[in-house]
Amino acid sequence: MRSRAEVVGLVTAAALAVGGCAQMQHTASTPAKPAAGYGKPISEADIAPWNIDIRTPDGSGLPPGSGSVAQGKAIYDAKCTACHGADAKGGAVYGTMVGGVGSFTTNARVLTPGSMYPYAPILFDYIRRTMPMDRPLSLTANETYALSAYLLNLNGLVPANAVMDAKTLPAVQMPNRNGFIVDDRPDAKAVRCMTGCK
Repeated sequence: MRSRAEVVGLVTAAALAVGGCAQMQHTASTPAKPAAGYGKPISEADIAPWNIDIRTPDGSGLPPGSGSVAQGKAIYDAKCTACHGADAKGGAVYGTMVGGVGSFTTNARVLTPGSMYPYAPILFDYIRRTMPMDRPLSLTANETYALSAYLLNLNGLVPANAVMDAKTLPAVQMPNRNGFIVDDRPDAKAVRCMTGCK
């Protein structure tokens, strides 16, 4: 026979266990609210400044603006030469960004935007996100279009009077456009999900 204290202890433990299970069941079906009162649902307007991705085959997501080869040279000379060298031929920090077109079919590959990228909008996207190295995302859309035009011109892919914008940049035919294979593995597909995700 159990003492009165043991019975009270067992009843209390059972009540706590049932209460805990009920609480767990409630939270599993109801979204949790921050206990401290922090946070709020994020809106599309909150996401917009960070949503700068560009679909590279067709340029979807490229911003308004434009830039010429001549403007690109002036910007390059002011903001890029220290690391990339004169005429993008290699500098103190980075190697060349010109030449190498066609080298991807050989064992002596030269990695440059002209030899490597399958689509010209990749160049815009990379410059905007990462350059200058000490101030990424600081270039305007016009500056980024101009730098893209200049680098494409140095690689012989657009004429000296070219102006790049959201329509002309995706139209540039890159030499390595067909040098990649589609990654069709089932785990390589990303689908945006905001509610009821698997």
